[in-house]
Amino acid sequence: MNILLERLKTGERRGSKPRCHLLTHGSPDAVAARLTAVLAPFANVAPTDRWMPQGFEDTDEATLPEAERLLPANVRLELKQWWLVAASNNARTPNWDIASTCTIEGKVGIVLIEAKAHDQELIKEETGRTNVEAPVSGNARRNLLRIDWAIRDASAALTEDTGLVWALSRDWNYQMSNRFAWTWKLADLGIPVVLVYLGFLNASEMSDRGKPFAAAADWQNLVERHSQALFPATVWDQRWMCSGQPLIPLIRTLHVSLDEG
Repeated sequence: MNILLERLKTGERRGSKPRCHLLTHGSPDAVAARLTAVLAPFANVAPTDRWMPQGFEDTDEATLPEAERLLPANVRLELKQWWLVAASNNARTPNWDIASTCTIEGKVGIVLIEAKAHDQELIKEETGRTNVEAPVSGNARRNLLRIDWAIRDASAALTEDTGLVWALSRDWNYQMSNRFAWTWKLADLGIPVVLVYLGFLNASEMSDRGKPFAAAADWQNLVERHSQALFPATVWDQRWMCSGQPLIPLIRTLHVSLDEG
């Protein structure tokens, strides 16, 4: 096994997480080239761009309201106030497996990557988020209502911008719904954005948890099937203009071996 994996907790040394760290590990030139290959031909990551995590040196995943490396302070504050209305012990914003600044059509933008290594990681996300752990405080309930509003607002805006029917929801396929809601909100704040659903191929060590992806078509079909409750399949791998900014949702696959390095 790659000696770098020993820098992660024991339970984090297989599946999609270590592969995300391997993808962002190495010289800035090497990381930028890898990320650009995933995004081609829609965006470019330069060695001077900034990403999270930073390989195995800084393993923190990005939560955008706190990601000083990636977004200016005013945008981060807007995002937090949009998603959460009150302080709560359970209050949090989504974690991103990989996030990076980039260039999209000549303008500074951001790429957000959601990564999976086997089918159950996505299948189990078909549920919604309708409650929180007891005891449920008033602030936690207020945040649930705010999240519901934020996702519905994004869904309505995406319907108008794309001319397609969207049904993002807090109550079903919650993770993908919030991923697209956050992607839309960044565009609404004037930031071009690429959202990537990345399937890591041949993660055979995860066969005890689910079915690893043997080919790109396995992941493509699974993502399209999962997303059909939210929007038409034609949304994927196209450039859309939302609030005057490019919004580009991609399905991609990549083979990253845990034995290399």
